[in-house]
Amino acid sequence: MKPRTQWHIVCNISDLVPDSGIAVWTSTGPVALFYLPDRLPALFAIGHFDPCSGADVLARGITGDIKGEPVVASPIYKQHFSLLTGQCLEDDSIRVPVFCALVDGDQVRLEIPVSSQGQQAA
Repeated sequence: MKPRTQWHIVCNISDLVPDSGIAVWTSTGPVALFYLPDRLPALFAIGHFDPCSGADVLARGITGDIKGEPVVASPIYKQHFSLLTGQCLEDDSIRVPVFCALVDGDQVRLEIPVSSQGQQAA
């Protein structure tokens, strides 16, 4: 059963920097939001926490692609994380969460899980 979700405004489109990421705060913790204007879709959102280094740094990583798949390289140990799936390309056992993102007028929204009690998931 798919968890319930809600869409939340996290920033304005003017806050985004082309071909890089920013960190935004959500009820589930920090999320790395990437704007790649030459791709469709152009927005990607993954967890900001890098499980390899133990630090919230993924929004500061370098974006690119590997075999056509959009990725971010962690700024600490340089592992690549898929912006589509959150999978670490160097270690199949490591994955970060992925969030749906969209532009709504001038605002950027993320789809955030909601707990069964109606509260946003922590």
